Formats: sequence, C-alpha cells, structure tokens
Amino acid sequence: MAKTKNHTVFFCKECGYESAKWMGQCPSCRQWNTFVEEPAAEAARPGMIKRNAGKAAVPVSISDISLEEQDRTPTGFGELDRVLGDGIVKGSLVLVGGDPGIGKSTLLLQVCRNLAASGKRLLYISGEESLKQIKMRANRIGAVSGELFFLCETNLDAVSGAIENTKPEIVVIDSIQTMYREDLSSAPGSVSQVRESTNLLMQIAKGYGITIFIVGHVTKEGVVAGPRVLEHMVDTVLYFEGDRNDSYRILRAVKNRFGSTNEIGVFEMAENGLAEVKNPSEMLLSGRPEGTSGSVVACSMEGTRPILLEVQALVTESGFGMARRTANGADYNRVNLLLAILEKRCGYAMGRYDAYVNIAGGLKMNEPALDLALIMALTSSFKNRAADPGMMIFGEVGLAGEVRAVSQAAQRVAEAVKMGFSSCMLPKANLEKLKEEKRIRLIGVSNVREAIGYLNT
Repeated sequence: MAKTKNHTVFFCKECGYESAKWMGQCPSCRQWNTFVEEPAAEAARPGMIKRNAGKAAVPVSISDISLEEQDRTPTGFGELDRVLGDGIVKGSLVLVGGDPGIGKSTLLLQVCRNLAASGKRLLYISGEESLKQIKMRANRIGAVSGELFFLCETNLDAVSGAIENTKPEIVVIDSIQTMYREDLSSAPGSVSQVRESTNLLMQIAKGYGITIFIVGHVTKEGVVAGPRVLEHMVDTVLYFEGDRNDSYRILRAVKNRFGSTNEIGVFEMAENGLAEVKNPSEMLLSGRPEGTSGSVVACSMEGTRPILLEVQALVTESGFGMARRTANGADYNRVNLLLAILEKRCGYAMGRYDAYVNIAGGLKMNEPALDLALIMALTSSFKNRAADPGMMIFGEVGLAGEVRAVSQAAQRVAEAVKMGFSSCMLPKANLEKLKEEKRIRLIGVSNVREAIGYLNT
C-alpha cells in the first residue's frame, strides 16, 4: 500500500487566508510576512457519511421568531451587562481578550459564581490551570454554590462530550489557545487549531442554545492571538484594558451583534476579586491637583454614559532642534493637529516647545469632543496659567480654530452638575438647546481665541 504524503498549506495569521505556497504579502489583508505553514485538514474519505446527511433544514418566517425578555440573562455585574447589551444572550459565542494577569479568568469565575447562585447550570473548562488552582482562586472571590462544575481538559472532542453529558446553560473555555482537535496534526494554538476549535464551539453554541465564553490570549500588538477570522466567527468580542499594576480595569466591546460597541465597564481589582466602579467620573478625578497649570476636566461619552476625566498637558521649551510630542491616552495625530491650530490661529510658537499630553486614569479616548479641553490644557501649560478648577470643558475644534457643536451636550452638562462643577465651557452652538439649564453657569465659545481668553480671568 502506498504511503500517503502529508499535505501542508500556508495560512495567513491575520485573516486566515489559505494558499498552496508561501507569499510575502497576503493578497486578502495586504499584510506582510504573516504566512505560516501547517498541515491541511483531512479530506473526507470515500464512503464517509457526513453528519446530518439527508436532513433538510426548515426555514421559518420572521413573524414566527419570538424575542422574549428571558432571552437575556443578567450576569450579576451591572457593568458587564451594560457592555454586553443588557445581559447574556442565549446561544451566543463571546470572546474575552486581554493581557496576561489583567483579570479575565477572575471576572468569568465571578460571573459563574453569580449565575450558579441564581439557579443556572454552568461548566467551567480550564486548559491552563489545575482543579486545585481553580479552587484556590474560587476561595479568594467568595463561596461558590449551585450547579457549577469544573473540568481540566484540552481535547476538544472530550470537551464536546462533557458538554453533551452535563447539559449546561453557560460554558467557559479558558483558553482557546490551549484547545486542540485530534483530527488536526498541528500544535495547539496554531492558526488551524484555533480556527477549527472556534468553529466547533460555535456549532455547539448555536445547536444546543448554550452561551459559551472563550478566553483569548493577546499578542504584543494588543490583539487576540490567532487568525483575525476568529473575531469574525464569534458574536461578541470584549477586551480587558488597563495596566496590570494598576487597580482599575476597563472592559470594552469592539464587536457586539446584540448591543452597542460604544459602552464600557469599569472594574477595580480588590483582594476578593473584581468589583464594579459605578461612578467612574469620581474615580478618574480623585487626586486631581487644583490651581496647577496644564490640568483641565473634560467630558467624554462612552455610549450612553458620560465620563468626566482629567486632561493633562506639559509644554516646555525644547532643548533640541526638533520639538518632541508625546500623547498618552489621546490620539497622537490629533494632538499634533491641535498644536498646529494654536500656532497658526493664535500665534503661539509651538514648534520650539516640547508637548506632552496625558489622560489620567489610563483611559484611551479619541472622541473629537475632547479637542477644546486639549487646547485649553496645552495653552494653560504654555502660558503657565491655571484654568478654573470648577470648570468642565468639551467641544470639537476645526482647522479654522472654530469650536463646533457636539452630540449629547445635555447629558455632559448633567454629569458636571452631578459632580459639583460650578461652570461648563461648551460650543456656543449647543447653548440653544440648554437655555433651561439654571443649575450651572454655561460659557458658550465660538472659537479657540475666545476660549483661551477665559484663562486670563
């Protein structure tokens, strides 16, 4: 009998494109040096019977599909429910990514504890930790009661059998890079293993109506390891952000088929696990220096939630021929654009000064409504004049130096009132709809020069 030759193909690590030969640039995603060689999936042998062969799928009318309130299950964390879109959707596949040690496993174990206490049946499958390690972490977050089962397994066929036997309502896979299928000869964590494993879990979630959370490692670039097609296969992609040495964590949805991708959840890492931060504005403004130049308070909208944050700037004379620019938490190109506006429209020689911008608390914000706050912080440091500590600032700045209107101005002003601010600087175009607001002093400005004038008062 002739020996069968092992056939290999090349996969793109970014998008999953398959090719018979290696290429320097992927023709699909146009990325360079992303092809890896792996064994091809085994072809169907003659006489092999396909699953569900002969069974015809029955289409249904849209009027026969019911949307009930119980289709969404609260997780016990209001911040997580907000990001997911008001709870867990039955039969969904959720990918949770983040840096090592950021708190992904801790959060999911706490969610399992909350759901088990509410009467749900759950299965937690770990491919990285032993049962004793999970027990130690469970003791740290509090007592676990109810139908919560644990399994240490990396063989996906065994995992599939355990799910069929246990019949859970929610499953956690920690992590997808440790799972493998026996019919693929490549190593766990490879492109083909991650893609096929996720495909099998997706079939289980949709076929049995089970919600499955899968944990994904991230690369040094901050994206989930494996082919980019992995993010396209799941229903929701959540990212845990923040410095592992800092106590605060930000949970953000970058993809959500069942809700908005603009919401964020804020958590604090405590001794007994993750705790919700229900008032992020108070947390982000704690320790803010008053009477110091280069520090102003801005308001950014994350979905329906207004968040007050501190924008810091430091402008110093450059000791080299080329001025240095640094932006932490803000868009670097946007900061350069605003510096150019200050130089052209206001006559400030910013080309001879180094500029450093920071958003306190580790948040990353790219909303145009922060433009006016960045302008005021940079000018405050440049002139060495402190802004009013009781003033909150928001507004978009155009290339002509004009201050343009932003959306949801009423919600931003209401948050400033809630946090005890005495005045609010905003675009003059937004004042028309806020005439009835008497709880706070509203300062409408139409251009950058007019806004900077309030630093002198």
